[in-house]
Amino acid sequence: MSIKGNNIFHYSHLSSKFIGKVCLIICAEVVMAIYIDDDQLLFHLQGKNSSYVMQVQRDGYLAHLYWGKRVHKYRGSNKIIFMDRGFSPNPDASDRTFSLDTLPQEYPAYGNGDFRIPAYQIQLENGSTVTDLRYKEYRVFKGKPKLKELPATYVENDSEAETLEIILEDNLLGLTVTLTYSLYEDRDVITRSVQFDNRGSQNLKMLRALSASVDFRDDEYELITLYGAHNNEKNIERRKIVPGIQMVDSCRGASSPQQAPFLALVRKGTDEDQGEVYSFNLVYSGNFTAQVQVDPYRNTRVSLGINPFDFSWLLEPGETFQTPEVVMAYTAKGLGEMSKIHHELYSKRLCRGRFRDKIRPILINNWEATYFDFDAEKIEQIALLLKGALKAVGHDVLPTEPVVSQLPCRPRSQRFGVKSASATRLKRPSGHKLEDKRKTCSLSIQQE
Repeated sequence: MSIKGNNIFHYSHLSSKFIGKVCLIICAEVVMAIYIDDDQLLFHLQGKNSSYVMQVQRDGYLAHLYWGKRVHKYRGSNKIIFMDRGFSPNPDASDRTFSLDTLPQEYPAYGNGDFRIPAYQIQLENGSTVTDLRYKEYRVFKGKPKLKELPATYVENDSEAETLEIILEDNLLGLTVTLTYSLYEDRDVITRSVQFDNRGSQNLKMLRALSASVDFRDDEYELITLYGAHNNEKNIERRKIVPGIQMVDSCRGASSPQQAPFLALVRKGTDEDQGEVYSFNLVYSGNFTAQVQVDPYRNTRVSLGINPFDFSWLLEPGETFQTPEVVMAYTAKGLGEMSKIHHELYSKRLCRGRFRDKIRPILINNWEATYFDFDAEKIEQIALLLKGALKAVGHDVLPTEPVVSQLPCRPRSQRFGVKSASATRLKRPSGHKLEDKRKTCSLSIQQE
């Protein structure tokens, strides 16, 4: 811990030695803070304009308490109401008011009394699928960890974000599950992901491993999803949620234009300029599921992650499994602000490469433009048409980089047939010919 003037920065694992047992990041004005009350095991992620609060309940179960407008300090408002619910089992037979079937949880399990959608499910060697994760410990550190072999948002400097890791454990199996929450300093987002570690002695077969689950204590929401088809992507569907399960997913091996790995819950009357929005986006291009479940008591559970349909993963002793990342955003300023939050994050901290902060060159796509049947003269014709079109709308000529060599060029007679590489690969336009055409067009033509 270091102190610079009135600013306090925390760099490593928290302990009770810190003043007030609180971890803060304070710059000029309070922008971002992770507040931890060790006595109550309460975790408060305080973002730029929002707060997200969790607490360890009796017997080590991690519960979700609040997500919404930023609060200076969580004082226990909107407390969980414990009461006897018929057909909701009780871990403690002497207390019929405590049930995991009604507890708002952060990462719910299957087989321990919660009959709602679980966040994960694991099959043991004896065929059982019952597991029981309890709170073990937590870690806090500056920055945002990379996800091994997975796309994810990132930071360029550790001061941009702070990360909370909450470790849950099933002692019987030797299974530890790390819930990772990263909070950006100047962006109203929280990112979540999960890592499974098999520290036991038996093989574990993973049947479900979602990236995030959030429980809301009412159902007064409308659901927004994005559906479509080829050449007709991202149509907006908005409907009131009802008791039961509402789901969008993909089993196509890709997230697909049919359904996007996104959903948002909004209050009635929310429009572009006002109203509460809770948005969820899975940063993953494979099979996915995004679900909303309303239980009989009007509680709402949102869960996203890898689609459990046809999914299984053998987690051997000593191995780990990392889920994709979910980006979660809250705003009270409507759908326009939500879009702005996601766009600014993705354009600066998800996109990479030399053109991230530059105007991108125009790409001549030789799939639709030429169906791979092209030569230097055809590229010149396209470039000249482009040059004229740009001048017609009052723009200077922009550089062009047609892709001319990513796939083999085939003659028309072979275009719809499957041939061997030796039979279909033809000579591409030579570099010097394209260079000559570039000078003629006054455009930058790059062969890739």
